[in-house]
Amino acid sequence: MWLLFAFGSAGFAGLTAILAKCGIKNTDSNVATAVRTVVVLLFSWLMVFIVGSQSEIPEISARTLIFLVLSGIATGASWLCYFHALQIGDINKVTPVDKCSVVLTMLLAFIFLGEGISVLKIVCMVLIGVGTLLMIEKKVSHAQPEKQTEPETEKNGDNQSSPGQKRSGSYTWLLYAFGSAFFASLTSILGKVGIEGVESNLGTAIRTIVVLIMAWLVVAVTGQLSEVRKIDRKSWIFLILSGFATGGSWLCYYRALQTGPASVVVPVDKLSIVVTVIFSYVVFREKLSRKGLEGLIMIVGGTLLLTI
Repeated sequence: MWLLFAFGSAGFAGLTAILAKCGIKNTDSNVATAVRTVVVLLFSWLMVFIVGSQSEIPEISARTLIFLVLSGIATGASWLCYFHALQIGDINKVTPVDKCSVVLTMLLAFIFLGEGISVLKIVCMVLIGVGTLLMIEKKVSHAQPEKQTEPETEKNGDNQSSPGQKRSGSYTWLLYAFGSAFFASLTSILGKVGIEGVESNLGTAIRTIVVLIMAWLVVAVTGQLSEVRKIDRKSWIFLILSGFATGGSWLCYYRALQTGPASVVVPVDKLSIVVTVIFSYVVFREKLSRKGLEGLIMIVGGTLLLTI
């Protein structure tokens, strides 16, 4: 059953990336993250009361609470890095780098959780790692055509795509994407320990409180609270939908993580990249190069081998 929840998490996570990309097009990434977290918080606590797990709150141990809080902090850091990378880089570049947290998570699960590592898992890690590298190299050359884009930029000063493409060429997005992957791997390990001592929906809701506080604290510290009033109606819709998709993904993910091995649940969850690539082509017309497609096949192949 945990495997079905893991695949459900992947589907919702794929939608999250696309909806969030639409939502942050005209909105600061930190502000967008904070707004989305409000939706996730409401959604997760609604699920807690639906399943009736709120009565378990007094029974939560100090150890479980500590790991849930740490997991929430790691999630907040991962989100802030991820959505900033998503704002300045191509979604088909950022997502694969973020998914390389799979390899790190598998190693950490072996070291800290005592989950076994076999030849098959090593092969899968290599496939996923090499596939990620192949996808990172995608579309780098597309930052070149300056002659055609400059006149268009002058005429359309409100065009958000051309500045984003120029900035993505500097690889600043890559640093944030790797930061997202690092914190995401910590989230999985800390969350695995914390979720073992509490009902999964309740654990997710508690973690979300920490993420919410962290996200809004960043917005306040950076002086961006006034930006909330500037969010247009279309961005609000996409951010809210993205929040619901995130909530669905989290509920499935932590239910799977509660009973399944982290070294398998996490890679399956990262199959959301397939959903992201498909929707990014349909919505943004972002195409994979041949090398990028080969990388995607390696990532999917390595992940599916883990489910055997």
